[in-house]
Amino acid sequence: MNIKIINKSTHELPHYETVASAGMDLRANLSEARVLKPLERSIVGTGLFIELPVGYEAQVRPRSGLAAKKGITVLNAPGTIDADYRGEIGVILVNLSNEEFTINNGERIAQLVISKHERAEWVKVEELTGTLRGEGGFGSTGTK
Repeated sequence: MNIKIINKSTHELPHYETVASAGMDLRANLSEARVLKPLERSIVGTGLFIELPVGYEAQVRPRSGLAAKKGITVLNAPGTIDADYRGEIGVILVNLSNEEFTINNGERIAQLVISKHERAEWVKVEELTGTLRGEGGFGSTGTK
């Protein structure tokens, strides 16, 4: 699939690192390094602008290594970029560690996954088909 992209950063375009990779790394596009204090959040620009086809979304997800090693994650994971959005891709990063974290220009801060989605239409009814689970909610399937 081809997706139109404008790159206003000085970094290479996002790309798949391996043949089986689902996501492409997004890089911070900063004029100077930014420090995230513990529990602080910040929107970090990427310098990328995309045009997705209708029926697709781009999901902004955390990088597992950054989360595990440094406690840095994407606050609204996964963040959704809709097909009609034309602004800069921004990543809402949060520092969940006890130490300051410096975001440098060009640093890999998140990953982007392109995903097809369906549109739903609601069908109003008076009752739903019964199931074994029924109304069992949080934790109801893991009690054994």
